[in-house]
Amino acid sequence: EPQLVTVAGTRRCDMALAFAVVARPVFRPQRRFWRGASSVRRCLEVASVVPASISTSSSTKSSPAPGRRAHLLAGVASLCATALLAPDQAMALGQDPAATLTRRGMAKFTQGDVDGSISDFDLVIVAAPTRAPYLWQRGLSLFYAERYQEGSAQFRKDVAVNPNDTEEAVWAFLCEARDPTGGGFETARANLLKVGRDGRPYMRAAYDLFAGVGGEDSLRATADGGGAAEDFYSWLYVSLYREAKGDDEGAKTAMVAAMKTPYGNSSGDYMAALAEVHLKRRGWG
Repeated sequence: EPQLVTVAGTRRCDMALAFAVVARPVFRPQRRFWRGASSVRRCLEVASVVPASISTSSSTKSSPAPGRRAHLLAGVASLCATALLAPDQAMALGQDPAATLTRRGMAKFTQGDVDGSISDFDLVIVAAPTRAPYLWQRGLSLFYAERYQEGSAQFRKDVAVNPNDTEEAVWAFLCEARDPTGGGFETARANLLKVGRDGRPYMRAAYDLFAGVGGEDSLRATADGGGAAEDFYSWLYVSLYREAKGDDEGAKTAMVAAMKTPYGNSSGDYMAALAEVHLKRRGWG
């Protein structure tokens, strides 16, 4: 029987799992790993569903690893029976409308419909106001919609309820650095949220980079002793850091490198989809 294990400081959803068709979705506002029969851990996060069961077709198991786009589209395709339902239809089927809206918003974001994703995330707040602080997905969409003050506010609310949330602190920084009405990079650095110790070396190094007490080389060095995720995430945050400083060419180089990693190409991670959205919104690929 699969079990859920709460782990502090874990991060983004595996899209194929987060978008899985489930019978009885239940909201959980904590970071969680799914440990299935295959012993593969998948991250289930805020406003995602905690599945009573997850079935995987034999054809999926035997298929070769798909490319990035095919993998992401496969995750989106599995939404069809649930996330693409209207909230009233979901309720009629005994499903959580807010969770359905969250999955639908995530699917729209991965397809490049940033404004559409925000509309769905806003509906989540209407349907379940207590979930508002946990909608990190909404903050990411607001960043790409260039609604930086709202994005910063979303991430700051998240850190208030998740004080070890390193990534949300960094994304609040990114919103504030790009806000044309703010004080720019140095002001964002001065206002960087303080968070607890992150269990992932690459996120500790990323936080230090944005805080001004670490460097790009230290962040990239975490990939040497890590795995595929470390390689992708270190390039991702190097890119975002360079862009925040105004080095667009360097940012483009690093983001392309992130997408060329095995993890960026085929993991199905929501942040890999974000990297693709980033490239398209910037006209870099």
